[in-house]
Amino acid sequence: MSNRSPRLATRAMILQDDRLLLVNAFRGGVSDLWCAPGGGAVVGQSLHDNLIREIWEETGLTVAVGAPCLVNEFHDPKRGFHQVDLYFRCTVVAGEISTGWRDPEGVVTERRFFSRAEMAAIRFKPDSLPEAAWGTAESLYDPLELLVR
Repeated sequence: MSNRSPRLATRAMILQDDRLLLVNAFRGGVSDLWCAPGGGAVVGQSLHDNLIREIWEETGLTVAVGAPCLVNEFHDPKRGFHQVDLYFRCTVVAGEISTGWRDPEGVVTERRFFSRAEMAAIRFKPDSLPEAAWGTAESLYDPLELLVR
């Protein structure tokens, strides 16, 4: 067990036309796993500002950040890695998804909106994503799960 503090990240829950925005965040598309856009928090930057920056980098969209809706934890015990993701409901205020957009860090290789039915045919994390996006609970807590690729 590691004595390091967990890494903190912010993620966006963006529903548009009843479809959820997800990204494939694996350099070179080495995995078929999808997740909500976002990333690691920067010390000295507010969680909202961090999320706005991450969404812009990964998607080219400008968002307004709303209320938190999900806390998810995952870890890799072999590496001593533990991350806490804070999900916020967001709305797009400018921009649109474009196949020409490139993540400046080269991590996100694809981005697209999925219907709830389409999500049944893809791999995504965390498991609670559909319930957080389309469910009736104001907020959810998804406890520690193993990191998958």
